[in-house]
Amino acid sequence: MTDAKQVKLKPGDTIGILGGGQLGRMLAMAAARLGLRCQVFSPDPDSPAFDVVLNATCAEYADVEALELFAHDVDVITYEFENVPAAAAMVLDARRPVLPNRKVLETTQDRLAEKDFVTRLGIGTAAYADVTSVASLREAIARIGLPAVLKTRRFGYDGKGQVMIRDGDDIAKIWTSLATKSAILEAFVPFEREISVIAARSAAGQVECFDVTENEHRDHILKISRAPAPIPDALAEEARSIAGKIATALDYVGVLAVEMFVLANGTGPKVLVNEIAPRVHNSGHWTLDGASVSQFEQHIRAIAGWPLGKPVRHGEIVTMTNLIGDEINDYESWLSVPGATVHIYGKGAPRPGRKMGHVTEVRSSRSK
Repeated sequence: MTDAKQVKLKPGDTIGILGGGQLGRMLAMAAARLGLRCQVFSPDPDSPAFDVVLNATCAEYADVEALELFAHDVDVITYEFENVPAAAAMVLDARRPVLPNRKVLETTQDRLAEKDFVTRLGIGTAAYADVTSVASLREAIARIGLPAVLKTRRFGYDGKGQVMIRDGDDIAKIWTSLATKSAILEAFVPFEREISVIAARSAAGQVECFDVTENEHRDHILKISRAPAPIPDALAEEARSIAGKIATALDYVGVLAVEMFVLANGTGPKVLVNEIAPRVHNSGHWTLDGASVSQFEQHIRAIAGWPLGKPVRHGEIVTMTNLIGDEINDYESWLSVPGATVHIYGKGAPRPGRKMGHVTEVRSSRSK
């Protein structure tokens, strides 16, 4: 395992990216602007990130020979998704620096381990309990109450691998439907709004946070992000402080997102951490056109051993709107909107629930 502090790329060096989706695509584009090359490793031959790099490896993550050849061709390795198989990360880590460190994945790939980690830092989360059977689920419900959300401990995103439980529901049936032996029950949080903080941390320990972002989900998929979130300055500072504390405790190198709930209570609003995403994040896409440095460039700078940028937001408010499924077919209507920039991911045929692109809008005021 190589010390991240020893990584110092120069223009012309190559970054290896695990995953070929839109995040990998945008990372490679950010690297190219800085004179750095990228090579993408993905098992999907239709990966949109392949379109923007000269060299790509299309192989399964279990293909050790392909992983070794990939590592030989690059100077540092990063990833665009958090569910990198542990065995693949281990093979690569023995040959090239993997940033963020693969040890981070052991915490963030498991919802229970992640909640325990955040709690140990003294940071608030929803009440939660480990669930391994119908009996333990009933015990957890008795302790936490309903409504509550039952989630698989691993491999869940965009609402997948989770189900809401309410009074009167068939507990045994719900447990069977989740098809897992490792789950976590979380108390339902009656939140006022959902926010996230995109934070970058360098190997030297420098932390830079973007403006706190308000997020609006539809059908469990992020639809709209707005920066800055309309919350008190003190609360925004607390949210940024929490993200920085998490990044530092993980000895993180790169960009991460911390998703949080804002709760209204008698003494004023407070925040609870919902999830950590150890990568660039959908709610940070507004930074591509709405900030002096994007989340993608920050990530590249961090893993390259370069100084981080000081993010400065353009305009009074920046909005990011995801184009989901067939909405991509209406992209032309956005092209003439003042202050709007269209990003199309090149994913081929649209499918319901699939993120096909996004639009950023930089405005001088909150009114359209």
